[in-house]
Amino acid sequence: MAFRYDAGEVITAMVTPFNSKREIDYNKAEELARYLMEHGSDAILVAGTTGEGPTLSHEEEFELLSTVKRAVANKCKVIMNAGSNSTQTAIMAAKWAQKEDVDAILSVVPYYNKPSQEGMIEHFSAIAESVELPIILYNIPGRTGVNMQPKTVAKLAEKYKNIVAVKQSFSDMDAVTEMKLYCPSDFTIYSGDDSLTLPMMSLGARGVVSVASHIFGSEMKSMIRNYKSGEFLAALNMHQKLYPAFRKLFMAPNPVPVKAALSHIGIIEEFVRRPLVELTEEQKQDLYSVLDEVKLA
Repeated sequence: MAFRYDAGEVITAMVTPFNSKREIDYNKAEELARYLMEHGSDAILVAGTTGEGPTLSHEEEFELLSTVKRAVANKCKVIMNAGSNSTQTAIMAAKWAQKEDVDAILSVVPYYNKPSQEGMIEHFSAIAESVELPIILYNIPGRTGVNMQPKTVAKLAEKYKNIVAVKQSFSDMDAVTEMKLYCPSDFTIYSGDDSLTLPMMSLGARGVVSVASHIFGSEMKSMIRNYKSGEFLAALNMHQKLYPAFRKLFMAPNPVPVKAALSHIGIIEEFVRRPLVELTEEQKQDLYSVLDEVKLA
């Protein structure tokens, strides 16, 4: 099937490694990006929510992007978070990302100011008209306070060829069906939640923008490939195997649990920036026991 833009099946929303002073550890970021590329990730999203983007300075974002691009050396796509609840700020971020030659940008529905559907159309239209980059819309009502309706997505996808996909972090399966019905056939839907990947794929989604792929990247890729090759039972079995991990990786605000998980397997340290806080020892033991059990299953 032809896509407007193909970021692959597994896009990992990469965490940003920090040291004990909560400064970015760029060496670890390079190692992590390479690790993800080698374990199932087709693309890496930089400085998103999972990457603690709201706490990064512009200088840090620039250096982090350069680090990830150097690590993957064009063997893996690099997507930059470039969203804002200010249209002008989002345009500036998109233009900066285009100047830095990223493969695509992710742009979230404006948060806090809760725009109408028409306001969303005007917001994303202004961004699409300002750059030529592929744009992935990001609908996450739990964080933004508003839900972008399927017909709104369809209007944008019909009007702008560089609006290429949506990351749908919402458990309304009817909305996925409606997007497939209303949007152009070359428009891509990604699940924004690991546990919704297989259900959404059954309705026509391409893959996932994932957190769990930090730990279970190869397994996520296997689940998706099995589904697409008609091995539905194998895909379901993998979904059921991973499901306890999917839930535990959101036992606390993202990315706190996945950073603890990465620390547990010796890839990065667990440190997060305030206002987030690390897991308690009791929480970590609970998380580790589930992850270890899933790995051994």
